[in-house]
Amino acid sequence: MLNYAPGDYLQLVLSGMSTGSIYVLIALGIVAIYSVTGIINLAQGEYAMLGAMIAITYTKWHLPLILAFAAAVVTVVLIGLIIERLTVNPVRTASPVTLIIITVGVSIILRGIALLIWGATPYSLQEFTSGGPLNLFGAVVSLQRLWVMGTAAVVLVALYFLFDRTMLGKALRACSINQDAARFMGISPSQMSLFTFGLAAALGAIAGIVIAPLTFVTYDMGLMLGLKGFVAAVIGGLVSAPGAVIGGLLLGVLESLAAGMVSSGLKDAIAFIVLLIVLVVRAEDIIGRLRKRATS
Repeated sequence: MLNYAPGDYLQLVLSGMSTGSIYVLIALGIVAIYSVTGIINLAQGEYAMLGAMIAITYTKWHLPLILAFAAAVVTVVLIGLIIERLTVNPVRTASPVTLIIITVGVSIILRGIALLIWGATPYSLQEFTSGGPLNLFGAVVSLQRLWVMGTAAVVLVALYFLFDRTMLGKALRACSINQDAARFMGISPSQMSLFTFGLAAALGAIAGIVIAPLTFVTYDMGLMLGLKGFVAAVIGGLVSAPGAVIGGLLLGVLESLAAGMVSSGLKDAIAFIVLLIVLVVRAEDIIGRLRKRATS
């Protein structure tokens, strides 16, 4: 570890930030759904898997990459809307534990359907931009990793504009604060829940598509992505978008440093270690928030 050059550390940090950007997109979907509906959506990672798989399928149907990207996001959004109407909306007043179990069931079902459609064979997606990697102060960064970080930055700006500069965003924020008061003001919590699930599905799909050229896409990739996105969301307290951003980037960098400087076997273990630490430190705060949601 002492023999590492400064460029090596920068390499690990940049790699971690690009991976962490994926966790940020997934965590933001979890935060959006929880903030508006009080539901912890543990199926969020499956939207990333579906986005990647569907985009790859569309490219095999000879759609240009940009159209395959857009069509895959739209398709996953429709799936998210259907899931919300069929599984969540009918039992919106159920206990938080029941709703969490429902999302776990949805995750298993989506994974099973993906296995039936695409099988267990790994797939790959072409990189968005051809060309060699960039050399930044001794660190080598592929163009696709720049796409990942750039996409996350654009999404963050778009979400900021949505929630802070539009009437729809204000309606969503009103539901996140007090659904009863929002209902009295003519805002439908049911419709806001539907929109939020569609938004979360879009975020997950975008995350899956932009990471697809960097890794093999499999039917079960959403399980670990969803877990790490959940860890990032928990770091932010489940309700803070800036906290989720910090949590996702921090988790990605910690994973990269642990894998590069200690052992690659620690990469996935880092997420569990961070989750345990956060739950121990913030257990009362998180449990209290869940109880408040259950009684509201």
